[in-house]
Amino acid sequence: MTNNDTIAAIATATGYGGVGIVRLSGSNAIAIARAVTDSQLPKPRFAHLCDFIGEYGELVDQGLLIYFPGPSSFTGEDVIEFHGHGGPVVMNMLLQRCLQLGARQARAGEFSERAFLNDKMDLAQAEAIADLIESSSEQAARAAMRSLQGVFSERVHALTEQLIHTRMYIESAIDFPEEEIDFIADTQIQQQLDKLLENLQALLASAQQGHLLQHGMTVVIAGRPNAGKSSLMNKLAQTDRSIVTDIPGTTRDIVRETIQLDGMPVHLIDTAGLRRSEDRVEQIGVERAWAQISSADMLILMIDINDQDEQQDAMIESQLPAGLPVTRVYNKIDLADHSAAIEQPDKQTAIYLSTRTGEGLELLREHIKTRSGFHTAEAGDFSARTRHLQALKDAETRIHAARMQIQSSKAGELAAEELRLAQQLLAEITGEFSSDDLLGRIFSNFCIGK
Repeated sequence: MTNNDTIAAIATATGYGGVGIVRLSGSNAIAIARAVTDSQLPKPRFAHLCDFIGEYGELVDQGLLIYFPGPSSFTGEDVIEFHGHGGPVVMNMLLQRCLQLGARQARAGEFSERAFLNDKMDLAQAEAIADLIESSSEQAARAAMRSLQGVFSERVHALTEQLIHTRMYIESAIDFPEEEIDFIADTQIQQQLDKLLENLQALLASAQQGHLLQHGMTVVIAGRPNAGKSSLMNKLAQTDRSIVTDIPGTTRDIVRETIQLDGMPVHLIDTAGLRRSEDRVEQIGVERAWAQISSADMLILMIDINDQDEQQDAMIESQLPAGLPVTRVYNKIDLADHSAAIEQPDKQTAIYLSTRTGEGLELLREHIKTRSGFHTAEAGDFSARTRHLQALKDAETRIHAARMQIQSSKAGELAAEELRLAQQLLAEITGEFSSDDLLGRIFSNFCIGK
């Protein structure tokens, strides 16, 4: 990766629109802008109406030119934006002209990557840009905006400072034993480690909420044919998404729909009825159903309360992945003289409802939120990604290990090393410590032009 060349990309979404933007960033951006417009640059951050000229002097488009001089720009470099008419042909002609003049087609996320490399933002803030663009609810967008403003990063930095202070206390006792600092016998170090764990766990809980707000959870609806899976899908989605008939095996493929529960996206997946069949098409549907079950965050196992088959249901449950959260939903209570209820015998949740009347559906909605660990979105929420959660969990493990080294083994050197590794994990969140491979994976998922 190099920052010496000038990159260009269409920054607006593919398709037709009133306005489209081609963005340039780099040392040659100014020269390219002068060649495209055949004019001098306007005052920085002022829109200037001008003609966009092609290779042979022909008029390509007419629009606005805006100049953002570095280092006070998004990328920290000289940035030029051409605002033209938002047709894909016009935008592509303008982009190709920039490439002819020496710019290079930007990679996905390369503008944000340069902003990170030029210290305009840290890695968590850069990732929040993609989260903001991809937000599926107002709550998720607000959380991403708070991460972009640095709320998440500030909490990580505060935790890092606390960890560094604890490391210094331990390492000073190791390096200067003549000072007779007996940190092992001193309860202060235990208190510091306990407080460190408490603060990390609070940050992890907040990050998990932010992750759910942004990414949600995947809920698979499965069971034997005609248990009411597709009816439940339609009721939760509040649309006729799945075909519903009295004929067993109507659903033969995967049907997906995303709903919102208090701002948390829930990705519902309706599947084919789980049974043995001689129909090859239905067999493929059942195979796909099991594939979805294996990757689910939660499984709703639909059971017709009037047509229970303990042997068949037990066979299905015996094939479920270990550790998969399963909620048994007994449907058609309106035909069985049974009221809506939620029960937890042997810590296994059972919900009684009717997809026909809607009775008991609210119990299921609340249960999905509870099962995910999601609480109603709050003003302090921020967005977080899977890698952030993993880094925080790994750091928690390291701090627990440091505590054990102090408490059980009296090994200050090993405790200090565990805290150093925990600090490195926290630094990976903001990008203070990161590898090129990590950066490549992160920014490759961004939009072109962002």
